[in-house]
Amino acid sequence: MAGFDEDVVIIGSGFGGSVAALRLSEKGYRVRVYEAGRRFADEDFARTSWDLRRYLWAPRLGCFGVQRIHRLPHVMILAGAGVGGGSLNYANTLYQPGPVFFADRQWPGDVAWQEELAPHYATASRMLGVVDRYPHTGPVERIMAGAASDLGVADSFRHAPIGVFLGMPGVRVPDPYFDGQGPERTGCTLCGNCMVGCRVGAKNTLVKNYLALAERHGAKIEALRTVVEVREDPAGGFFVTTARTGVRRGRGRRTVRAEQVVVAAGTWGTQQLLHRMKSSGALPRLSDALGTLTRTNSEALDGAVATRVPTGVDLTQGVAITTSFHVDERTHVENVRYGPGSNAMGALATVLVRGDRSLPRRLWSVVSRALRAPVREARLGSLRRWSERGIIALVMQNADNSLTLSLRRRFGREVLTSRQGHGEPNPSHLPEAHRAAEAIAARLSSETGVNAEARGSWPEVFGIPLTAHFLGGAVISADPETGVVDSFHRVWGHPALHVVDGAAVPANPGVNPSLTITALAERALALWPECGTPDRRPRQAGSAQ
Repeated sequence: MAGFDEDVVIIGSGFGGSVAALRLSEKGYRVRVYEAGRRFADEDFARTSWDLRRYLWAPRLGCFGVQRIHRLPHVMILAGAGVGGGSLNYANTLYQPGPVFFADRQWPGDVAWQEELAPHYATASRMLGVVDRYPHTGPVERIMAGAASDLGVADSFRHAPIGVFLGMPGVRVPDPYFDGQGPERTGCTLCGNCMVGCRVGAKNTLVKNYLALAERHGAKIEALRTVVEVREDPAGGFFVTTARTGVRRGRGRRTVRAEQVVVAAGTWGTQQLLHRMKSSGALPRLSDALGTLTRTNSEALDGAVATRVPTGVDLTQGVAITTSFHVDERTHVENVRYGPGSNAMGALATVLVRGDRSLPRRLWSVVSRALRAPVREARLGSLRRWSERGIIALVMQNADNSLTLSLRRRFGREVLTSRQGHGEPNPSHLPEAHRAAEAIAARLSSETGVNAEARGSWPEVFGIPLTAHFLGGAVISADPETGVVDSFHRVWGHPALHVVDGAAVPANPGVNPSLTITALAERALALWPECGTPDRRPRQAGSAQ
């Protein structure tokens, strides 16, 4: 369009941003994607999680890896970084949520969401290469099935749907998904290191599908560019300013003018940016509902660890997540693994403590255990071959709880903080997760013949749960009083600005949300007009655009 450097600027290259990049470039728009993280070839990923420079995200320390870790007063967040966003370090697990998710009252009533999203879930599944059922059964899968049986929920046990090219292990073949238009692929070797970054090339990351095809259609992707400002242009469109990631503030800045902007920086990044732009006045009409209905998927990360590596039993072989069961109607449990050598995340594990106790009593539980059984606790807490001795239990709920995020000043900077929000209090621990971890530990002991124990996490000891699925805060809504975007993902008051990532998800899905984020993005972008044609979507009430 005349006067604009780009038709659409997309901020972030995760599930929402990647869908936007492909679908808009297919429709003829000039598209530029800014990604704060680096671009990885398969061989660039860390070999194990101890290669912190290529695994962890801490630009000021020279670490440009795939694993972000953020902390709020009420939750610790695990997220992704790099071209491809969370797909680089997620567990390839692609469940579709059940009816409870779509029954949440936050969904605008003008759309039958479950029915309308059905074809877009199908498209997302095809694009992400979903295998409906992980096809292998090993010791971990038997342990999970046994734990489900012991808990009386054997009928809920299933093998997980995964986004992995299984093929022939280690054999490279031409693109098997997109009529040869995508990159070559290599069959999965079941090494277990999906979440460190797939060096094999089997994982169906977004660089293997949406982003690869978007670039073929002309989309431009700039890595290591952090968006520092999105400012409304009174003449129309937005000025988008970026800086090189990791350099001092103010250095290497560039500004482009775009007719439309898609914010898809992941829930943390999207909320950070929108809160700062609202505070500065760069986006003056952002809804006051920004930050409300921030969700953690009501999540906990517990598990079970053996005192030594079991003989003849390989707990690391497989993809990251392979099975799941339901402890009750709202609590979903999945096994999680890392490959041999990837033991760094074990530093978060400790004694499983009762969350209804005070902080001093929780800390005493940890100390007293070490005093009563120092040798056993040293073995359980050791990081040596930790991934070969344990099973992580990822526990999720579709409960209606939330946080409210806002900005506060700290050391002269505005940073995000949290308080309890709508619905039930966001849980600091999940008793159901403890039951699952104990059942898994018992089965781990019986399957391997090695003593095993249920384990919790250090953040949980301090009343701070862990989540790998941070959602909401800029949610879909019927009006600007109750959310940030409309049913078309247009920001209330700024309809040429769009939020198309996990920040728009209005409820806890209770399962891994990647497929849902992708399906919502597919729907939103399907409703965009072809470039240069009339927009058939209804105008926002009171909008001049």
